[in-house]
Amino acid sequence: MNHKDIKIVFFGTPDFAVESLDALIKAGCNIAAVVTAPDKPAGRGHKLLESAVKQYAVAHNLPLLQPVNLKAEEFQNELKEINADLFIVIAFRMLPQSVWAMPKLGTFNVHGSLLPRYRGAAPINRALIAGETVTGVSTFYLTHEIDTGDIIGSKTTEILPEDDFGSLYDKLMKMGAELAVETVKNIADGNITRKPQEEFADITPCPAPKIFKDDCHIDWTQPAVNIHNLIRGVSPVPGAWTTLTDDKGETVMKIFKSSVTDTAASSPGRVHISPKGMRIDCGDRQLEILSIQIQGKKRMDAADFLRGSRLENPHCQ
Repeated sequence: MNHKDIKIVFFGTPDFAVESLDALIKAGCNIAAVVTAPDKPAGRGHKLLESAVKQYAVAHNLPLLQPVNLKAEEFQNELKEINADLFIVIAFRMLPQSVWAMPKLGTFNVHGSLLPRYRGAAPINRALIAGETVTGVSTFYLTHEIDTGDIIGSKTTEILPEDDFGSLYDKLMKMGAELAVETVKNIADGNITRKPQEEFADITPCPAPKIFKDDCHIDWTQPAVNIHNLIRGVSPVPGAWTTLTDDKGETVMKIFKSSVTDTAASSPGRVHISPKGMRIDCGDRQLEILSIQIQGKKRMDAADFLRGSRLENPHCQ
């Protein structure tokens, strides 16, 4: 079977999914319909915000579905009428079995980790926070439990010391698009071997739950390298944060970039200001702060912030 003859329904919402959708179309794949999240009100004016996938689908005249309820009979009947051979899911909600079991060639997902490592909604963040040096993308068939289905293929990449969530996200987004196209072609050729995740004995399964605000709060009693990895793992969004206090009051400070020093710390959270910049005591060593955002202001280099402010007895908590 030629991959161009496979009728596909694509499920996705953010730009991570758009990259794969675009690659599939450029490879000549037959995208019969696109399913994405309903428009959501955003901002003070509650203007309806369209997903990145919807914007792409509309721009390319692709049939579009935006179900509120994935179990709704009306939506599932629409899918059945399309009579697709294959479903592809990237950065979308969890599908009910009545949906993912529908196509004869199955439903596969593109996931931002080397499964079974980092199952869940935030695999890229969690890999960085854990200090991993290698990661990748995987394609696997959907099943009952989230991110546990048989693996079809994978691509591996190094996590560089300078990588943060933003740079690694972009890297894996492109790799995921390449793997999505390869997977469709291999399915069409019958050139796949389903590998149960239990067979990957060298990879320890690890949860990767969604990141919340409290997860981004910096605990200065932790080792400097752990705090540095947290900063990398949530930069530029949602951003690691701390409460910066001095004799004049307190404010929330987000930290986007840092560097671990060899200087021993004396008191976790204590801020050291010098002509060279800002350092903060962690549980073992000092962390040099390179890029920050003070509440109500724009992101800036820490050195620029220090030139325009006069902190008195600063401390972070």
